[in-house]
Amino acid sequence: MRSIYSRRSFLKRATAVATAPMIVPSYVLGGEAAPSERVRVGCIGVGDRGSYIMGATLEQVNAQVVAVCDVKRDRREAAQATVNKTYGNSDCAAYNEFEELVARDDIDAVTVGSCDHWHVLHALAAVRSGKDVYVEKPLGLTVEQDQVLRAEVRKHKRMFQFGTQQRSDEKFRRACELVRNGRIGKLHTINVWSPASVAGGPTELAPVPETLDYDRWLGPAPAVPYTKERETNKWWWFISDYALGFIAGWGIHPMDIALWGAGSMAKSPVTVEGTGTFPTEGVCNTATDWKVMMTYDSGLKIDYRAQPAAPEWAQRYGEVAEHGTAFEGSDGWVIVDRRHIKTFPEDLAKRESGGGDIMLYKSDHHIANFIECVRSRKDPVSNIEDSVQGDIACHISDIAIRLQRKLRWDTLREAFIDDAEANARLTRVMREPWHL
Repeated sequence: MRSIYSRRSFLKRATAVATAPMIVPSYVLGGEAAPSERVRVGCIGVGDRGSYIMGATLEQVNAQVVAVCDVKRDRREAAQATVNKTYGNSDCAAYNEFEELVARDDIDAVTVGSCDHWHVLHALAAVRSGKDVYVEKPLGLTVEQDQVLRAEVRKHKRMFQFGTQQRSDEKFRRACELVRNGRIGKLHTINVWSPASVAGGPTELAPVPETLDYDRWLGPAPAVPYTKERETNKWWWFISDYALGFIAGWGIHPMDIALWGAGSMAKSPVTVEGTGTFPTEGVCNTATDWKVMMTYDSGLKIDYRAQPAAPEWAQRYGEVAEHGTAFEGSDGWVIVDRRHIKTFPEDLAKRESGGGDIMLYKSDHHIANFIECVRSRKDPVSNIEDSVQGDIACHISDIAIRLQRKLRWDTLREAFIDDAEANARLTRVMREPWHL
């Protein structure tokens, strides 16, 4: 039977990991590892983003990609060829079924760059088989998926890195440090904006591509006929069976930075409300526009919108990129995106840090940080706790615009307060035989 528990060897491996003491390999001693002691990596999902992650892993002197997995034969064969060419050998294995990859005893870590609806199931399989994981954003298709993955990462003492790579960019770290250290005064508002989902997508039925294992691609999602280019041209990014759309898929980037800068102010109960626009034609059905206000009991407000951002933001900050985070305080502001950091007063970012300042986790390369942490057993910069918090912020925003009413979220219990309808949206049924 098809299942993440369907293979006897996989069950045996997972049980052994749960009961046996942790054996620390020699590469945790640090420095450049000998070839025989490199972190051995398997890559699940080697499409657009997954191939980028694989490529970045290939650049790491202390890591070696030994296996790839994808339900598209042409993709996995191309990835396998790239790996073998990089190392000058033919050692890289290629799999259609991820269970075969995670069951291997000689793999230390797994990168997950599959479709969004597979992220948590692939990560769970890796974690339960004793592997550390790098998971591309967004995280779960539901809050429940996030919670289960977090519990398993804790239980099996695995290293977890989320694909919110802006944390490994000095500009974003510096902006958050300015906020955390009170350089803009008392923080009261964070403006967050992201590209929106797109509408449309062909609805006509089409033959399943010969190179695609469509049943495996669907996995836990509902069984539906294949439609033209369903899994190509990124249409699936904006279909709710497989994703939340860009309110989470891209919005997690600026939202993650907002929460990193807010610190404890974003950990109190929060009221969330907003409006959204959803397509009515084509296969795409995730929000193409949204305006969400999150009001925390701490006094913090997060104004989260789809691009184009509010006109008044451009007037205040100058040219506004298609995604970014702006912190507003009683004495000034700081805005950061992938191009630059800008402040008011203008010299704010140039001022030297004081001796007692809060210094946030420093990472200069997201994949390198992950490999380093696999070796050192120190949590990566995008740890599981922060990752779940950021993903949940996107989920409750999406739920609020779908229900079109004010909701109260308990950040400690991770549930809506006195709202059964909203809480019902924290989980969803998976297609048999897939399950958490």
